[in-house]
Amino acid sequence: MRLLQELEWNNEALTWMIIFLVAAFSTAGDVLMARAMKEIGDLDDIRHQSGMKGAIKAVVLSRRFMLGLFCMAAAFYSVLTAVSFADVSLVAPAAAALTFLSNAIIAHFYLKEAVTPRRWASAALICCGVYLLR
Repeated sequence: MRLLQELEWNNEALTWMIIFLVAAFSTAGDVLMARAMKEIGDLDDIRHQSGMKGAIKAVVLSRRFMLGLFCMAAAFYSVLTAVSFADVSLVAPAAAALTFLSNAIIAHFYLKEAVTPRRWASAALICCGVYLLR
């Protein structure tokens, strides 16, 4: 019985660790891509100056963009791993909610975006929802 309880706790802990990993990779991907696209500039302007090949080259040669793409792929595969042993009704909403919260925090501090009090309140309510999922 005790072994069963330990396995159950370990499975729950592992599930939440992977959910946090999904949120971390997803947030990193979102933020890195947003930063890369701000640095690259308007792709229409690049396309008018250098053609479609120039626009593609500008994106592909951006290290931040490629790292963001890697992070998004890692988030996707982390979700696949999580749903292979945990309920999708827990993994999907929890990962999405935590990603929303971490995106707001990182956007405010790293990207220097204005995050309104309304967004902070919605992030707080989402945290309450994630807490209820446990």
